[in-house]
Amino acid sequence: MTNRPLIGVSTYLNEATWGPWDPQQAVLLPERYPQQVQSAGGTAVLLPPDAPETAPGLLARLDGLVISGGPDVNPALYGALPHPKTRATAPERDLWEAALLRAALAAGLPLLGVCRGMQLLNVVCGGTLVQHLEDGQRHLPSAHRYGSHPVRPLPGTRLAELLPEPEIEVPTAHHQAVHVLGEGLVVSALAEDGTVEAIEGTGFVLGVQWHPEQGTDLRVMQALVEAARVPAVV
Repeated sequence: MTNRPLIGVSTYLNEATWGPWDPQQAVLLPERYPQQVQSAGGTAVLLPPDAPETAPGLLARLDGLVISGGPDVNPALYGALPHPKTRATAPERDLWEAALLRAALAAGLPLLGVCRGMQLLNVVCGGTLVQHLEDGQRHLPSAHRYGSHPVRPLPGTRLAELLPEPEIEVPTAHHQAVHVLGEGLVVSALAEDGTVEAIEGTGFVLGVQWHPEQGTDLRVMQALVEAARVPAVV
């Protein structure tokens, strides 16, 4: 028997209302993230923004990490001025999730970056981002729904082992992308237009530009959970 691995999933702060209460700051995460962790055989632990220095101690208690999607990464983190269409609205998330990623990389903790999470992984490793895909309708067809398009896993990568098809259709919603690749990372999937759709590093370090939690394909999340699985204590 084995334990269900504890998979931390980053969350965000946003103003919300419920019941009779006035709007107030709430810790939010789309339900599909923890649902997919659970369906893949893990236990989801939600991680609200916290002091960056607490990240290493927290991750010592977890078996794996998911950095979820969300708003644009602050371009100052990779030495760029903001594009007019950049919407970097979560500075506390930037610092917290960057700390989580650095701690996970240092500890060799299995990690998965989703959309923004992949972009921030690239930035933490010294890379940069394209701040706006000028011809990016297929990547972000509408501000209020997910689109889909094919991606091509690249032979010889971990992702191609997980997704051996020549091409897969993925749920997508992004207007930014990897520009200069971060140190120690390799590109593991491309879109038809050449946009980087996945990156990976040593151990189980994977970033995908699409949103696996919005689809039915569990293979990426299952791979994270398997990498995080530890023997049960008996």
